Amino acid sequence: MLRAFLIYLSHAAWARNMVMHWAFAWRAASRFIAGEKLEDGIAVIQKLNEKGINATLDHLGENTTNPDEARRAAADIIDAMEAIDRSGVRANVSIKLTQIGLALGEDLAAENLRRILECAQESRTFVRIDIEDSPWVDKTLALYRRTRFEYGFENVGVAIQSYLYRSEKDILRLREDCTRVRLCKGGI
Repeated sequence: MLRAFLIYLSHAAWARNMVMHWAFAWRAASRFIAGEKLEDGIAVIQKLNEKGINATLDHLGENTTNPDEARRAAADIIDAMEAIDRSGVRANVSIKLTQIGLALGEDLAAENLRRILECAQESRTFVRIDIEDSPWVDKTLALYRRTRFEYGFENVGVAIQSYLYRSEKDILRLREDCTRVRLCKGGI
């Protein structure tokens, strides 16, 4: 029940505004959120790099509601990769397929993912696809495999959430595919 409530909060615009504008909430969130602007994220990554830490840049947002939002999200991710390349920071990007249109249609998400991966290939940036809620796991892994084995992209991997019952089988299968996997606790 707590998990469902926290997921609800992550999608609520009012909750996001509260975190971004209340000092005590921002202090708690700022450990995970570098800022509201791309430049803020690059500055934080530079500081991490100075300490010998590589970073992952994630443009927050998921579950876009129309194709224009999904294409804009893909363009924002491309902008982030270009900023990484220009600044010379040691970072990759992490994306959610619902952010680039998976909930609206697999073809839209595949088109946007291909654009992102082509840009990433040019800038030598690695792209990690996040596994989201259970309903999206099969579609996410299928689209990942499509980009790897049909389109030939090697600069892509996945993040698997350890709390899903199916994760062990997924990781074994991904190991057979020689996939770069990041195992994470997940949201809750």
